[in-house]
Amino acid sequence: MYIVTGAAGLIGSGIVWGLNQRGIENIMLVDHLGTADKWKNLRALKYADYLEKDCFREQLNNGFFDDTEIEAIIHMGACSATTERDASYLIDNNYHYTRELALYAVKHGIKFLYASSCATYGDGSCGYDDDEARLEELRPMNMYGYSKHMFDLWAKRNNLFDKITGVKFSNVFGSNEQHKAEMRSVVCRAYEQITETGKLQLFKSYIPEYADGEQMRDFLYIKDAVDMILFLVNHDNGCGIFNIGSGRAETWKLLADGAFEALEREVEIEYVEMPDHIRDRYQYYTKAEMGKLQSLGYKREAMPLKAAIKDYICNYRVPDKFLGDD
Repeated sequence: MYIVTGAAGLIGSGIVWGLNQRGIENIMLVDHLGTADKWKNLRALKYADYLEKDCFREQLNNGFFDDTEIEAIIHMGACSATTERDASYLIDNNYHYTRELALYAVKHGIKFLYASSCATYGDGSCGYDDDEARLEELRPMNMYGYSKHMFDLWAKRNNLFDKITGVKFSNVFGSNEQHKAEMRSVVCRAYEQITETGKLQLFKSYIPEYADGEQMRDFLYIKDAVDMILFLVNHDNGCGIFNIGSGRAETWKLLADGAFEALEREVEIEYVEMPDHIRDRYQYYTKAEMGKLQSLGYKREAMPLKAAIKDYICNYRVPDKFLGDD
């Protein structure tokens, strides 16, 4: 059995889809569905059972799964809102929960892969190198990033990186993210804004090094993210921290061009003021260093940004499909 937490989220449901694509259906899904629409992400997937997060944590800690043959625990469950201010909530969801699962997996000899975050890199002044030796140098810019960083540091202090795998995602976009409200990717928002208004809003730049629309991100399509994750899950030496990204830094303007092109519309961008509460924590440049993953033998290139946007918009958003419907 595979256990996937955060299984109804963008990346979690993508991983279940990827396992299904490989003929695997003996999967325990774990999430907190609440009142959001992310339950829709599960409709086309094949799996053995579903548990709510609190029930799963209780059963795990009480030994319910001790006699179950578990191939891997793939832990994507977390609060991923970079604007979340409740530090206690973040610590429980992103630190304590991950620590419980890691200790259980190590004790029982189970492969454990968890989601860290590129938000741990802060403003990028220390680079984007997935080297555990440099973890102490990093200074996350928001509480979400720090809650992820706390676990990375704990794992290092307890010498676990030869037994577990952490992954730092770049800006992942793709099918199954419509439920994410304010945390939807700009690609998802671009589709919505362009179809509704004919134009796309992007944040202005507030530093002279970057013109409006020239801020840069490492954008990664969900299908590529899933492929990288499952490569690590199945690799005997895939332990430690790894970046999961395209390895390219590309502009918001290029993303916008790709969205307008996919929808066959003329480009019309409106640059708007950035909210004050994120202005001093905004990342102007990210690019994941991918050499570590490639050194394990991963050679597949991430899909070009415009091609990925076209696949997402034309094959999923326009027909209102989810991963697994195709």
